[in-house]
Amino acid sequence: MSAALDDAAQLAAQLLARRWLPRSHSLVRRALIDTEVWSALSERLGAVGLRVVDNLYADHISVAMLRPAEVAVFGETGLAANNNLDLPRDGVALLVVLWSLIILPKRQRQVARADAKEEGQNEMFATDKPLPPAAAVSPTLAYRSLLADFGNQLGKKMRLDGNLKLLERNGFITRRGDDIAEGPLLDLLLDYDTLAPRILDGALAEVLARTTDPVAAPAIAKLRQPEQEVAPEEDI
Repeated sequence: MSAALDDAAQLAAQLLARRWLPRSHSLVRRALIDTEVWSALSERLGAVGLRVVDNLYADHISVAMLRPAEVAVFGETGLAANNNLDLPRDGVALLVVLWSLIILPKRQRQVARADAKEEGQNEMFATDKPLPPAAAVSPTLAYRSLLADFGNQLGKKMRLDGNLKLLERNGFITRRGDDIAEGPLLDLLLDYDTLAPRILDGALAEVLARTTDPVAAPAIAKLRQPEQEVAPEEDI
């Protein structure tokens, strides 16, 4: 067995045991730059109905089921459910709200840094400015603000506290005292390209617009602004 397959097997085993690994992990770093290791990892996981979940904007990687495996494991009834983590309906609603208040502002910061990097490529001695890690730009959310803004809609304090514990246990958030921060899976298992337009263009945007959070409020307002079309220059 080759060394590449040994590394792939070890990485697959660690992902199955730990559920997620940081991109800074030595085996993860190698897999991200070595196509042979990455292919071997994908092949090994695919053999048991799993796939690697990776996101350039997240600091971790994880695993998820392939669609055929989902059908085999959960059946049609399970696939029709809103989740397979036994989260209550208000827990799912809280997850979406937290994703909106944390990931949307974070992504805006990351994209802004990436755009600045692209503009800097025209400089004669432009320096390399890699995408900032999620931990450096991901905002924290004050528990008191969350309770004040969304407590009535999310089941009051007791239900909110219980659902926060569930989300923390499942790796979606972390708690730092009274602050709520992004967990390893928040930006991995929720698809930004699918969820962001539905939130920004849907009824939830009006609810989020009333948040008092000093970071999330301006970021969401900016994301909801339509892109301004550049008027063509008139010939002189």
